[in-house]
Amino acid sequence: MSELTLTLIRGLPGSGKSTLAQQLVSAANNTLIHLEADMYFVNSEGEYHFQPALIKQAHQWCESQCLLALQQKQSVVVANTFVKQWEMNAYRQLAKQLGARLEIKICTGKYQSIHDVPTSTINKMRQQWQV
Repeated sequence: MSELTLTLIRGLPGSGKSTLAQQLVSAANNTLIHLEADMYFVNSEGEYHFQPALIKQAHQWCESQCLLALQQKQSVVVANTFVKQWEMNAYRQLAKQLGARLEIKICTGKYQSIHDVPTSTINKMRQQWQV
C-alpha cells in the first residue's frame, strides 16, 4: 500500500495548477483525488459559474472533501491559489491529524487563466504572494 499523501499546488491563476494536478492524477493511475475550490462552481452540465459571494463555502467544501478522502485513505492533490501561507493551514492540520505526508508544489507558468480572472486581480494576488 502506498503512503497517504496530501499534495498542495499553489500559484496564481493561469500558472498551471490544474494541469499539474491532472498530470499527477494520471501518473498515479487515477488513484489520487483531485480537488479545487473552483470545482464547487461547476454545475451538473459541467459549466463553470463563479459566484464571488460563495467563495468561502467553496473553500469549506474543498477542505471537507479533502478530509473525507484522507479519512478513506485516499491520497489527495488540492490545486488552489494559496496566495498567503495561512490559507494552507487547514490542509497542514489535516495532513498532520491523519498522518499524511504533505507536499507543497508551486506553479509559476504564465498561461491564459481558464476562468478569465482579470489581469488586475492577478496582479493584486501577485503583490500579496507569500513565499
